[in-house]
Amino acid sequence: MRITVLCVGKCKESFYAQAVAEYVKRLGRYVKLDIVEVADEKTPEEAGENRMKRIREKEGERLLARIREDGYVIALAIRGIALDSEELAARIERLGIEGKSHLIFVIGGSLGLSEAVLARADFSLSFSRMTFPHPLMRVILLEQLYRSYRIMKHEPYHK
Repeated sequence: MRITVLCVGKCKESFYAQAVAEYVKRLGRYVKLDIVEVADEKTPEEAGENRMKRIREKEGERLLARIREDGYVIALAIRGIALDSEELAARIERLGIEGKSHLIFVIGGSLGLSEAVLARADFSLSFSRMTFPHPLMRVILLEQLYRSYRIMKHEPYHK
């Protein structure tokens, strides 16, 4: 299986980058993994709703341009469906059995994902109703993907 983590913005803080690198290395024995970053838009401090919507749309256009037609798109969204680790592992395994060989996980920018990206998604996944820094969300996602593969392979991993 191939997994792409498609993100808005760069992972600038070294401690996040180190954690991402560690999980990329760990996941390498299970899956081909790519992390693709698209540019984020600067959000003015006092941006109104229309301005924020336009920023989400611009970032969304960049994301959509990087989504391949053959990919199964999983958008990370607060309003998505919450799964526990075993359920996520089962879903990934089931998608593979169904012939979905390329999963694309999409992490939006600081304002979230555009309606167009959410509409393109095959599934919306929520890790929490809380908001997380986007580099941290990248680490959390990669850890859960690693955990999922350990679960699927019946290999030990701390609970």
